[in-house]
Parts: sequence; C-alpha cells; structure tokens
Amino acid sequence: MFLGIDIGSSSCKAVVLDEEKNILSQVVVGMGTGTRGVAEVRDGALEIARVADNDIKYTVVTGYGRMTYQYADKQLTEISCHARGAFFLHPGVRTVIDIGGQDAKVIRLNASGGLENFVMNEKCAAGTGRFLEVMARVLGCEIEDLSAIAGQSKKYLAISSVCTVFAESEVISHLASGKYIEDVAAGAILSIAKRISGLANRVGVVQDVVMTGGVAKNPAIIEALSREFDTRIGVPESPQTVGALGAAIFALENYQELGGLNHEKLDNRV
Repeated sequence: MFLGIDIGSSSCKAVVLDEEKNILSQVVVGMGTGTRGVAEVRDGALEIARVADNDIKYTVVTGYGRMTYQYADKQLTEISCHARGAFFLHPGVRTVIDIGGQDAKVIRLNASGGLENFVMNEKCAAGTGRFLEVMARVLGCEIEDLSAIAGQSKKYLAISSVCTVFAESEVISHLASGKYIEDVAAGAILSIAKRISGLANRVGVVQDVVMTGGVAKNPAIIEALSREFDTRIGVPESPQTVGALGAAIFALENYQELGGLNHEKLDNRV
C-alpha cells in the first residue's frame, strides 16, 4: 500500500492506494500544519483502508506544511502533486486551478500530464481560502454559506481592493452604508475569480480546466470562474484530496522505480 499526505494550512488530507492505483481511502481532517491533524488524517486513512503501518511501503508528503513532517520517504511540492492527481482523475486536463488556504496556483500541463508552466500567488491572501474566511466573518456567516448567499444577489457589488485587509475594510464600509449582504458576498466571490483569472492569464488557459482544493466546493466560485474563462470548470468528486492523491501516486511510482514491487514478488515466489 502507498500513502500520500497533503498538509495544508487549514486542513490535512491523506490517500491510500494499492499497487493497481485503486483508491482505498481518502480522508480530510479540518486541522492544518502544526496540529494533531496530521496524525489523525494518517490514522483515519489507514483505518478506512484496513491496513496497518507496516503495510505502507512508501509515503510521499506534500503541501504547505510538508517540511514539518519527518516520517515520509519523500517530500514533493503541491504543484507536482496537484498536477499528478488531477491528470490521473481527468487525463484531458490541461489547466489546473488550486486555491488553498494561503495561496493560489494555476498549473498548465501538456498532453502527457507533464508540467509546462505555472504561476503561484503566495505573498497575498487575496484570491485564497483565507480571503473567503475573512469575508465570511465580516458578513456574519459560515464560509459554506457564502455561495448560497451570493446566489441571491441581483447585482454584485464590486470590491476594488486587491489586499485582503483593505478589502475587509471596504466590505465593512459597504455594510455600514446599507448595502445588501448578498450583493457584497457576490462581489467578494467575483473578486476572487478576477484575481485567479489574472494569474491564469500569465500562463495561458488551455482546456480542459479542472479546479482542485477545498474552495472548489463553492459553486458560486466555480460559476464565476467559468464566466471569467468562458469555459466549463471541472471539479473532481473529492477536490480537497487531489494533492494527496498525486502524492500517493508518486509514492507508488517511486517505489516501483526502486524495484520494490519486483523484489517483493520475487521474494513471495521463493
């Protein structure tokens, strides 16, 4: 069995694969790097897959907190793992959009799934999950409810600030002047879409487009991005675990390159 772990800033994800690349388990724990979330997500993935520690032959870790995890055989970047996981699930993908808690990435792939180009926004929270968290707090709702609230808007309210701190002040000012909460929510979501569109224009958007990460569970953002890119945005069944899936695939492939599976099969024959 092979394990991929994605340690994010706000959540941890894990996937267990067998040698045929069947997904035996995929787990998300809503605690990020520096918490007990890593141990919980690993234990949960092993329990669901019904495997023991010594059944795991190779582990790859990725994500924001990958450098803090000392029990992996290899560490890989989120760029590589999200690209690998997305291509595994959707071989036609050429552009991958990943919006994490602290950064946003747009990755362009070739027809073989190889990395052609990417751009990453990691110095500013605008266009990230953190931006949505701030907007939800100011609007007095749960982040999961932003999409439904924005869906009630008849006219979005533009948010011009690209900085999260200034955008927060702008939203507070809008609310204080009596603007409708649904119009403010729609404006916040459009702001993220335009920020991601700006990133994507730097690498070039090629169809098919797939979005990964927890923000992909927000229908309003998918709709806004689809309008910005003028194309359909595909979303995997479990968008949060795509990076962990890619890490697990790399774990299997690295183990195979080392001759591990061949050696074990020879040993079993003896």
